[in-house]
Amino acid sequence: MPLQHSPDPAEPSWVQGVTADFLIFYSSRDESGKLWCPDCVAVENVVEQTFGSADGPSAVIVYVGQRTAWKTPANPYRAGPWNVNSIPTVIRSRDGARLVEEEISERLAAFVRE
Repeated sequence: MPLQHSPDPAEPSWVQGVTADFLIFYSSRDESGKLWCPDCVAVENVVEQTFGSADGPSAVIVYVGQRTAWKTPANPYRAGPWNVNSIPTVIRSRDGARLVEEEISERLAAFVRE
């Protein structure tokens, strides 16, 4: 299934209605269209390869905001039900299991098959 993208930045109410197999929390894009988070840039290709094909699992990239919005403890994605403390983070919807930062590059292919 093609990789979907939330509005940038996503409102928490938008994310609550998502039924994808995986949620991928990313930095928002800056005014030039680039991700501001170097860790998100580092995993972008593996995420696209894993979730971008027609026969891949369903996934949605959720943009958490610009750097200043993400760094505040009040960012809504830092609270429940997501409890995301690092970006990028991949959460498997059925059980809440997650990979964060460099784990994504190292383990994503196996993680989606578990």
